[in-house]
Amino acid sequence: MVSDDNDGLITELEFEVSHHYLVLEQGKDEREHWESKSQKSKPSEKQRKFENFKGGEKRREKNMGILSDDVVIIRQSEKEGDPSVITINCPDKTGLGCDLCRILLFFGLNIVRGDVSTDGKWCYLVFWVIGKPNTRWNLLKMRLVEASPSFSWAFGISRSYLSDSELQPLKLPDLFLLKLACSDRTGLLYDVTEVLYKLEINIEKVKISTTPDGKVMDLFFVTDTRELLGTEKRRDEVYECLKDAIGDSMMSYDIELVGPEITARSPASSSVAETLFSSDVLAEHSSGLHTSSSVSIAVDNSLSPGHTLIQITCQDHKGLLYDIMRTFKDFNIQISYGRFTIKRVKNCEIDLFIVQSDGRKILDSSKQDALISRLRAELQQPLRVVMMNRGPDTELLVTNPVELSGKGRPQVFHDIALALKKINTCIFSAEIGRHVTGDREWEVYKVFINEEDSLPVTRSKIEEQVWNTLMGWE
Repeated sequence: MVSDDNDGLITELEFEVSHHYLVLEQGKDEREHWESKSQKSKPSEKQRKFENFKGGEKRREKNMGILSDDVVIIRQSEKEGDPSVITINCPDKTGLGCDLCRILLFFGLNIVRGDVSTDGKWCYLVFWVIGKPNTRWNLLKMRLVEASPSFSWAFGISRSYLSDSELQPLKLPDLFLLKLACSDRTGLLYDVTEVLYKLEINIEKVKISTTPDGKVMDLFFVTDTRELLGTEKRRDEVYECLKDAIGDSMMSYDIELVGPEITARSPASSSVAETLFSSDVLAEHSSGLHTSSSVSIAVDNSLSPGHTLIQITCQDHKGLLYDIMRTFKDFNIQISYGRFTIKRVKNCEIDLFIVQSDGRKILDSSKQDALISRLRAELQQPLRVVMMNRGPDTELLVTNPVELSGKGRPQVFHDIALALKKINTCIFSAEIGRHVTGDREWEVYKVFINEEDSLPVTRSKIEEQVWNTLMGWE
């Protein structure tokens, strides 16, 4: 670490690692004790695993096979501004931390501290988070439970005991087209995205256009987290919420299921790719990309006989822990123990004991360099924001990396619309696309600003406002 109390920190980490592994080993000894005891009556292997699974169950969440009361425990803060504590205790899998941090980012929670420990089969995670007055804690708990692996993941329960839904491969959610026509006004797009966000409707693709007479046609390709958008009741709910937010300016509304020939991920145009990914253009506009500085990353293979220690110090930003966890997930690296804390002046310190997918530490210098290079890039520039001239038009471009699983960063379009509403800037048109460069895929947001006679603020101010909103630096 860069701090002066390095020796004390290492001693503390050694104690914590020993403590967490002692707890995990005690749990392992208890499981082995009961397994050996049950073998005296010589039940079949299938019967033993099934009884172990069923006997300890208090309440089985539908299609989960998991103790939903104990998997996620949320202790809300009693005083505004104090952190709430989220505890997650469940079977482990590579990338679980990324999936959980993505949910916390979607719900707009700021992680101020985190502890993670695992033995490779079972994990224990604690997050201290700052919520909002309107945080939906019960819904958050439901989503965290759904993201946690079922007991069958850890104990290898026979497939003959799993439900049909657990045996089926992951099904892609249905894609719907939401068509909305209304009169244009400042902040309209934000109001629509805010409604969809609260309803857990995810915007996969969007096409927004404004006519000369001030009419707006919004085409949203969306998926429903609750998987109910095919029902009349759910569609009526969406209509009523949009009507309340937009008012009498709403002229028409329709939702329809689109066929498999319609893809939610259209490629970004070549001009956009040139702007955001050309080295010449990046050099020319480097001052406008607002790179976050003060990133320090160190690798230590001497402290632990079985783990590589990654130590990171950097400036905090919205989704910081998600960016780190996403990088490890893409590299197929597992965190055995980790600690995340925010120090003074929003500086963060992260200490992570990690192993490769084969359970070994990272000794190959080329693998170390690749991991450090990717981490540094993600922490210095988790998103790219550029303002460009397109003839008479002003174009705002925002892009962020996509997970290998295909998931994009949550709430980006929502935050862009919020930032523009704050500075009273209207959106003339907007699109979402994807671009592949090298071995990486990026999500690209293209927004044309409605200048009319002149912009209400300078272009640099627009760029700065969007960047600060996306980074949570306001």
